[in-house]
Amino acid sequence: MEARVSEPKLVLVFSGKRKSGKDYVTDLIQNRLGSDVCGVLRLSGPLKQQYAKEHGLDLDQLMGPGLYKEQYRADMILWGEIRRQQDPGFFCRLATTGVQQPVWVVSDARRRSDLQWFWSEFPRQTRSVRVQSSDKTRQQRGWSFSAGVDDAESECGLDSKVDFDWIITNETSALSLEEQLQPILKLAEESVSLMDQ
Repeated sequence: MEARVSEPKLVLVFSGKRKSGKDYVTDLIQNRLGSDVCGVLRLSGPLKQQYAKEHGLDLDQLMGPGLYKEQYRADMILWGEIRRQQDPGFFCRLATTGVQQPVWVVSDARRRSDLQWFWSEFPRQTRSVRVQSSDKTRQQRGWSFSAGVDDAESECGLDSKVDFDWIITNETSALSLEEQLQPILKLAEESVSLMDQ
């Protein structure tokens, strides 16, 4: 496995339910900071790559938002749980390999072990962020409850007993995302400016 190029100045670990808008929010942050400063890491990427490789599946379709991924989701979750039981940091290490930017945005933490790995590896730099949306809003975005998926640890593992540094409410009735993201963007900019001194 390729080693990390450098240690991050800030690690923002995002979590949230399916269709809560995690990718949208993390992409907004990267767009504001620039891709030279901010790298978006997806823990699901290495998981899906390894799963596709071992099961002879189409990785591009597995990475997409369509039905192809959904038909394999339950089995992929179970397969990923077995991998994590053997090595809790397996997918986190794969996702961080070769990242060069000083700000890391992990877009899809799903389990306590994901957060614990980042807190353990980067205790000073890691902050946790929860993106939340109502079920009604998630349904408008295409979500519907799926037994064995939406009630599994991959969706519920961070629903409670986590003291998030920030909670972002991704709803039209909430404060604008721009306003909610201001303290996060400010911290990121400060982290990078410290690097330049």
